[in-house]
Amino acid sequence: MDRIGKEVKAYYDDKIATFGTTPQGVDWNSIESQELRFKILSKVIDTDKYFSILDYGCGFGSMFNYFGENFENFDYLGYDLSDKMIEAANDKFSKKNAIFTSQSPTKQLDYVIASGIFNIKLDNTNENWQHYIEKTLKELNNLASKGFAFNILTSYSDVEYMKDYLFYANPSYLFDFCKKHFSRNVALLHDYDLYEFTIIVRK
Repeated sequence: MDRIGKEVKAYYDDKIATFGTTPQGVDWNSIESQELRFKILSKVIDTDKYFSILDYGCGFGSMFNYFGENFENFDYLGYDLSDKMIEAANDKFSKKNAIFTSQSPTKQLDYVIASGIFNIKLDNTNENWQHYIEKTLKELNNLASKGFAFNILTSYSDVEYMKDYLFYANPSYLFDFCKKHFSRNVALLHDYDLYEFTIIVRK
């Protein structure tokens, strides 16, 4: 695990130790905003038949809970850097079609979803964090056979509410990056009343 990975792991270990299995435990404000994110991210899935999905940065498994309520036939792999998050997920869910692990995934699945993993830059420079994002997006692309989706805070956020430890991305830059490196079929969704945007890449 590289330096940034260790920093992120420590941050989320502390969050879940402090707040438990709540939205605040994964640094979200509310259940309502969390479920809206899941709804937008799941637009990458274009089938009503069986599919496999990797939840990259799964936390304690809230997205699996959402998928269980909205899809019928899928296999789910949840991955997170934080061992404490994985322990909490395994305690909370014991479904046969869900696996939670802190071991880096290597097997390709149909879809990959990453919610909120790029927001907390901590003390890193914007340049270093941007490099980390691009490196991780290449990994998401390699792990997805049909498509992947991710969200991130937007640079169009209100300046007075921005925080130094968070990263606010330029939507146009990441759209262009994904078009150039991953697929011709890329969607940018910035119309759902949160201070973020979602990018969907379809293979």
